Amino acid sequence: MTDLRSKTIAGTFCHAPELGSIEILRDALVEIDGRGTIVAVTPAGDPGHAAKRARAADSGALVEAPAESYILPGFVDLHIHAPQYPQLGKALDVPLEVWLQQHTFPLEARYADLAFARRHYEALVEDLIANGTTTALYFATQHVEASKLLVDICLEQGQRALVGKVAMDNPAECPDYYRDASAEEGITGTKALIDYVAAHPENHGLVHPVITPRFVPSCTDPLLEGLGELARQCGCHVQTHCSESDWAHGYVLDRFGRTDAETLDRFGLMTRRTVLAHSNFLTDGDMELIHARGAGVAHCPLSNAYFANAVFPLRAALAKGVRVGLGTDISGGPTASMIEAQRMAIAASRMLETGVDPTLPQAERGRPGSRIDFDVAFHLATAGGAEALDLPVGRFAPGCHFDAILVDPHAPGGTMRVWDDIDSDADALQKIVYTASKGNLAEIWIGGRRVGGTG
Repeated sequence: MTDLRSKTIAGTFCHAPELGSIEILRDALVEIDGRGTIVAVTPAGDPGHAAKRARAADSGALVEAPAESYILPGFVDLHIHAPQYPQLGKALDVPLEVWLQQHTFPLEARYADLAFARRHYEALVEDLIANGTTTALYFATQHVEASKLLVDICLEQGQRALVGKVAMDNPAECPDYYRDASAEEGITGTKALIDYVAAHPENHGLVHPVITPRFVPSCTDPLLEGLGELARQCGCHVQTHCSESDWAHGYVLDRFGRTDAETLDRFGLMTRRTVLAHSNFLTDGDMELIHARGAGVAHCPLSNAYFANAVFPLRAALAKGVRVGLGTDISGGPTASMIEAQRMAIAASRMLETGVDPTLPQAERGRPGSRIDFDVAFHLATAGGAEALDLPVGRFAPGCHFDAILVDPHAPGGTMRVWDDIDSDADALQKIVYTASKGNLAEIWIGGRRVGGTG
């Protein structure tokens, strides 16, 4: 099962193409063309199923997935700080502004050393793929050459990725040893990475560039203006942080007299291809603005527990029509696993609904109607993230890239149990979300090509 391009794979496929709905295709056929794109999905009950299966078998193109396995879309991680991977699981005991100045900026500054950058970026991409992340949205660093190197490594390892050189030039909020010397330098460096990705001889649509103002506090007005103009010119994706914590949200209100979302929109950085990380303190007006622009939110439930001072109102945002996916926020969130991000999204929504202060009466303790279940979390980690990025992944449908994970519930190194006499296929999917781990991910494909897995 190394290369599924120009093959037909037979197996049980599980996806959540629409919010709140799970579709399980038992004994289905998925045909993949030579570029790794799905050209047909034939359910078992389709009148042409038997004939298609026979033709694929006769031509040697039929690949049978192992019995009792499940094939899921690859996970889409909407928020990763690639250079922060070495400090994953460290320095989570201080406020955001302290964490940045004392721990994160010094680490990121070390990526001026390309040998240091290669060592840690290679480990990150390899580990993310092993955890089932087939599409990754990366903040790199302020360094142009190290950002180019991350592009190279994603191409070398076959990961679908979006990479942004971080733009940050505000001397009041960025240390002298780690910032763009001017707005012009930040804009020029961003343009250099965009051009590098576009001209890369090994890149055939796998990696995309991203305009990446770190967040409003780290950028001067001229830098924000220049990046907004660049976004208008090139139509690239945009990523930044939005209203993450009390401090960050309050800083923008004090400086501009308007919210992060309103400020980003003013500078031309709120587009259909914008992803806003965190967004915990969005107002109703912010949500309506984000929906109107078609932008998306990277919900990072685990890191929010450490740095955000609040729980993102996920259900409220979805009700407003905001596009939402999930992010690990390495290393603000201490995990590289999108499975764990799904679990935390569910748990955070339950805590928001029921409240957490037992001294308050039950009726006053939480925010009613906030909970989600595994089906929503699974959608956000796959098709939801894909929709936010406007990329054809996250679903098993014609025209989508075959980015997928084969889950073996009975893998010796796994952490889940499925009982044939008790569990339905829907039960098995629920157990994958709640109990599976990297050991259960037997095969991982991107564009139909095997890139990882324990099998």
